[in-house]
Amino acid sequence: MTTQSFAELGVPAPLVRVLTERGIIEPFPIQSATLPDAFAGRDVLGRGKTGSGKTLAFSLPLVAALTGRRTQASHPSGLVLAPTRELATQITAVLEPLATASGLRVTTIFGGVSQSKQVSALRSGVDIVVACPGRLEDLMRQKLVHLDQVTTTVLDEADHMADLGFLPGVTRILAATPAGGQRLLFSATLDNGVDKLVQRFLSQPVLHSVDEVNDAPAAMTHHVFHVGGVQQKKDLVHRLASGTGRRILFMRTKHQARKLAKQLTDSGVPSVDLHGNLSQPARDRNLAAFTNGTARVLVATDIAARGVHVDGVELVVHVDPPMEHKAYLHRSGRTARAGSDGDVVTVVLPEQRRDTQQLLRRAGITVRPQEVTADSAPVHALVGEIAPFRTPAPKAVAPVPKTAGPRNDRGADQHRRGGSARGAHGGNRRRGTRGAGARGRAQAGS
Repeated sequence: MTTQSFAELGVPAPLVRVLTERGIIEPFPIQSATLPDAFAGRDVLGRGKTGSGKTLAFSLPLVAALTGRRTQASHPSGLVLAPTRELATQITAVLEPLATASGLRVTTIFGGVSQSKQVSALRSGVDIVVACPGRLEDLMRQKLVHLDQVTTTVLDEADHMADLGFLPGVTRILAATPAGGQRLLFSATLDNGVDKLVQRFLSQPVLHSVDEVNDAPAAMTHHVFHVGGVQQKKDLVHRLASGTGRRILFMRTKHQARKLAKQLTDSGVPSVDLHGNLSQPARDRNLAAFTNGTARVLVATDIAARGVHVDGVELVVHVDPPMEHKAYLHRSGRTARAGSDGDVVTVVLPEQRRDTQQLLRRAGITVRPQEVTADSAPVHALVGEIAPFRTPAPKAVAPVPKTAGPRNDRGADQHRRGGSARGAHGGNRRRGTRGAGARGRAQAGS
């Protein structure tokens, strides 16, 4: 069967030109399946795993539907809901060139940053809002944004919304949009309450399911490495992180992610962390460093499994195996993107072997575990060339304050003796990673 072109699927010519300029010529299966119904104005329920091309599948009909409409200040016509700040940013990066070609404006709304710029953008009359539920509801309560003129609503990664406990807020937001508007819902699964959203808010939806969630990507190779103890695990993780390519290491807790990123950087492997405790500017800096190669390793919690779309990630390491199989699949989906091959490693301690075996079975992954150390041949073959050691940046030390008068004599004496009222090792130990703001990829399938 011949694949239809974007134009044959109903994509307007100005949008086809934008895609062509970015080297996007042939539609992905999820796009071929959903675009005709979406362009016809029908409610669409799209199922597809991470990386299947869902972002363009809803961005193209959204922009086409709003082209030529007039938008009032603080009354957007299009709304996209996303579970994480990272995903919202990536969606906006895909939408903006399409919207610009059609005379539309897009803004992103999420927490962790000042709302003033977001409010200013709303008041200027943006057409499309890409938002996380929490900040959007906050602005709704302040009457700074109104959804009564939204004609097209998109809910992306609906199952992850449910996993994060956002469905009550999502329900209130959808209820604030006009009942007759078009709704496009994309999700990998329909459990955990997503089906209730479909029943309440989608009118006679057309279901398109592409690449079932339990099917592992063809270009992805899975490895399970059994280690004998904590020290062997630590040595193995450092070896896996030491290659020349880009890789993501997943941890369960924010503290451990931050700690491992620091340990790797101190050992000459430039690394950055990504987790919920970081401010938005810090997230942007770290993602930019990872994207532009300043840092080869990203150490992340599950917040990154849905929202980070970076090409060329050759290795994903489950340093801490996840609790459930969907998290395993979404983490693993950070590699083997855009037609490239990728490897996935799960590091397993003795007490984790039984649970990990069950996890992989539920994920539909069949792989023979291997007993390894950091020096084992399978590890060397996977890591390949070791990257050159990079000397960590020196830590900043606060200058010693000048003494001024008799009241400081005691403190000055303590300083001369190597002590102080705050301790001999006081000082500014904050460290940061520099980088430009993160940018998304045009074909960043969610």
